[in-house]
Amino acid sequence: MNFIPNTKKDREEMLETIGVSSVEELFSDIPESLRLKGQMNLPPAMSEYEVAKHLRELSEKNTAQDFATFIGAGSYDHYVPSVVRHVLGRSEFYTAYTPYQPEVSQAVLQSIFEYQTMICELTGMDAANASMYDGPSAAAEAVTIASGLLRKKKALVSRTVHPETREVTRTYAKGHDIDVAEIHMSNGVTCLDSLKELLTNDVASVVIQQPNFFGNLEPVDKISEMVKAAGATLIVSVNPMTLGVLRPPGEYGAEIVVGEGQVFGNPMAFGGPYLGIFAVAPKYLRRMPGRLVGMTNDVRGQRGFVLTLQTREQHIRRDKATSNICSNEALNALAATVYLSWLGKEGIKELGQHCVKKAHYLADRISKIKGYSLAWDAPFFNEFAVKCPVCPHKIVDALKEKKILAGYPLGDAYPELKDHLLIAVTEKRTKKEMDELLAGLEGLS
Repeated sequence: MNFIPNTKKDREEMLETIGVSSVEELFSDIPESLRLKGQMNLPPAMSEYEVAKHLRELSEKNTAQDFATFIGAGSYDHYVPSVVRHVLGRSEFYTAYTPYQPEVSQAVLQSIFEYQTMICELTGMDAANASMYDGPSAAAEAVTIASGLLRKKKALVSRTVHPETREVTRTYAKGHDIDVAEIHMSNGVTCLDSLKELLTNDVASVVIQQPNFFGNLEPVDKISEMVKAAGATLIVSVNPMTLGVLRPPGEYGAEIVVGEGQVFGNPMAFGGPYLGIFAVAPKYLRRMPGRLVGMTNDVRGQRGFVLTLQTREQHIRRDKATSNICSNEALNALAATVYLSWLGKEGIKELGQHCVKKAHYLADRISKIKGYSLAWDAPFFNEFAVKCPVCPHKIVDALKEKKILAGYPLGDAYPELKDHLLIAVTEKRTKKEMDELLAGLEGLS
C-alpha cells in the first residue's frame, strides 16, 4: 500500500467510514486461492531500446493474419478498408476521444452524431447513444434500465444468446437484485413453450439475439407478440452487419437494441477494444446510459453539435445516474462511422448477401461429407453449427497446422453440444480457402 499517496491516518479514517477494520477485511470477499502470495515475479527493468526490441519480438509471433479464419462466435474477420485507419490516425480524433469541454470539440461531436444517426437507421430505433464498451455490457445495461423503468425485478434471457452476454448480464443483474432466468432452446432457436411458461407478469425484459449465437434466425415476430402481451420489454442483441439484409428490430417490436459493433471497421485485434451498440425507443430515451449528441444552431444561426444528454455518473449526481459507464468508445464508433460511409446503403446489403451465399455454399458442401451434418434445420445467416464425427478440438488443432482456424468448439459453452463446431464465413473467405477447409474436414472424418 506504500504507493498510495495517503497517510496511515487517512487510510484509517477511510476504513472507519466504510465500516471495516483493515484492508484485509475490505478485500475479504476475494477467495484466498486468488490472492497474491509473496512478491510479483517481474523481470528486471529494461531500457527504452530493450523494451522496444522485446515488444517487436513479441509482435512477430502474431501470425493470425496469415490464417484463414472460420471462427465467429461474436467476433468476425471482415475487411477493414485503408480509409478507416487513415481517419483514425488523425490526432484531432485519437487525442480527443472523450470531450470534457464538448462544445469545443465540434468535429468529435459531429462524428458521434453521424454514428448515432447511422445506428438508428440500421436498427429502426429512435435514438442511439455515443457507444458502450462492448455488446455484452450493452445488453446488461439494457436489462437494468428496463427493470428500473417498469419496476420489476425479473429478466429472461434466451439460451441462444451469446454465452458471454448471458454471463455479463447475470453479473450486472446481481448488483441490482434482478433475477435472471434462462429460456430453453429448441432446434437451435428460442423455445416458445419455455418462453410462454416463464413470461409472467413480474418480468421486466426478454433478451434474444438475432441472428442468435449459432447464426440461426429467431422467430422474432412470435416472440415479440408474446413479450408485448405480457407487458415486458423486448431487448434484441444484433450482429449489425446483418441489418443490410434482415429486418431492423424496430420493425418487429424491439424497444431496446444492443449489439457488438466490431464488424464495422474494427479489426479483431486479439479480443478488443470493441464497440457496444445501444439504441432505444422514446420511452427509454432519458434512461439511456452514456452520452447523446444532438444537433442545434448557435447564437449566430450556424449548425453546431452539443451533448444533449449525459446520464453517466461523472456528469450528474451519482445516485441519479442510470449507469456507471465512465467513458465511451468514440474511436471505435468513428471507425464504424467511416466504414458505414464507405459501404453505403447498397454496400452493406451486398456485403451481407455475399456472407450469406458463401456460408450456405460451405454448409451445403460440409453436409455432404460422410459423418458431418448440420446441427439444425433452422434458417441461418453467415454462421452455422456442424455435428462432427470426431472431437471438434481435434479438428481445430489439426487444421491449425494448415493455417486454417476451423471454427469454435461449441462444447466449451454448451456441454450438450460437445461434438459440434460453430463455423462462420465472411466476405474475406475465398473458394480456395473453403475448399481447403472441406479437404481438411474430409481427411479427419
